[in-house]
Amino acid sequence: MIRMNSHYKKLKASYLFSDIAKRVSAFQEAHPEMPVIRLGIGDVTRALPEACIQALHKAVEEMASEATFRGYGPEQGYAFLREAIARNDFQSRGCAIEADEVFVSDGAKCDTGNFQELFSTDIAIALPDPVYPAYLDTNVMAGRTGVFSDGRYSGLIYLDGTKDNGFVPPVPDQPVDLIYLCYPNNPTGATATRAQLQEWVDFARAQKALILFDAAYEAFITDPAIPHSIYEIPGAREVAVEFRSFSKTAGFTGTRCAFTVVPKDCKVYDEDGAAHSLHALWNRRHCTKFNGVAYPIQKAAEAVYSPEGKAQVQAIIQGYLENASVIRNAMAALGFDCVGGDNSPYIWVDGRSDSWEFFDRLLKNAGVVCTPGAGFGRCGEGYIRISAFNSRENVDKAMARIQKALA
Repeated sequence: MIRMNSHYKKLKASYLFSDIAKRVSAFQEAHPEMPVIRLGIGDVTRALPEACIQALHKAVEEMASEATFRGYGPEQGYAFLREAIARNDFQSRGCAIEADEVFVSDGAKCDTGNFQELFSTDIAIALPDPVYPAYLDTNVMAGRTGVFSDGRYSGLIYLDGTKDNGFVPPVPDQPVDLIYLCYPNNPTGATATRAQLQEWVDFARAQKALILFDAAYEAFITDPAIPHSIYEIPGAREVAVEFRSFSKTAGFTGTRCAFTVVPKDCKVYDEDGAAHSLHALWNRRHCTKFNGVAYPIQKAAEAVYSPEGKAQVQAIIQGYLENASVIRNAMAALGFDCVGGDNSPYIWVDGRSDSWEFFDRLLKNAGVVCTPGAGFGRCGEGYIRISAFNSRENVDKAMARIQKALA
């Protein structure tokens, strides 16, 4: 008899975005006359930058000739892309990251989920609340979280993000082995200062812990005082892994390309306390279970770093940030407290009511889809997340509908 992984039974009955999709579908069937405007899921709407499209076409043409055809590539990514990433995203900011510390993949979501395979099932995990669901659910699947009761898993250490701490929780007052951090944050749009990140790095070094730092939205940072990478913080090379993606930066949500940085200084410890190279462990896992990102996709990603690509990507990001400003200003004008929208494409709105109730009110009265904060954890109750990933026309239309519905 084939037996299932019983930890899957501990997962909540339905995934957040599946619940949203069902409610939206039911609304559309009941009200076909009102087109729905989606400002919920964080999927981009702008086309790929022209520089990426040109590079993609050229690479496809190479695949059509035996003289330039590529078969299996290096699992870690082609050197041309790894070197461009290290030089432009890290070395340009004074971060001592080398190309062979960069691992190209098909998505930061995949990497954050896969990375926890490297660790023992009995480690102490600190997880923010509100939190991107994938961090939590992959550890539930691995059996690290205990039972689910009263909205939380008994085996986790929750880091409460609240209005009082600006949704940047302080370091815990108990031992921790693995720490998940995401800044600019999904879902709240909050950012962490250099001093706040330094506290986390110092804590991790003292604990011999590891930080998994999700920087998927760093390209949206406009404040020069906000760090773009955890490696801008002294000591981080010893205790932090960083995840990044081309999805929100350059519109690769449907194209799939991302990367994870694992410094060679990072250590992980066995049951006897002996240190081992985390870089070597991830390399072994990556090579065993992954065959690399397609050559044409990596050439398209490389084009992001060309002079034309940089300008085109910046124009796309600026457009989304302008959308975010419109959303935040409109919600603030209606009297709602908001976080994010300045260094992030997400606006976290205090709805002053049940999250799902507020979600339903915007859907039914305005035909606008947001994301209920309760889906991101207990501390998200009462909030909604509004995404700036849509056209300016649709954002303006959505805000006008919301203002009419809530005024």
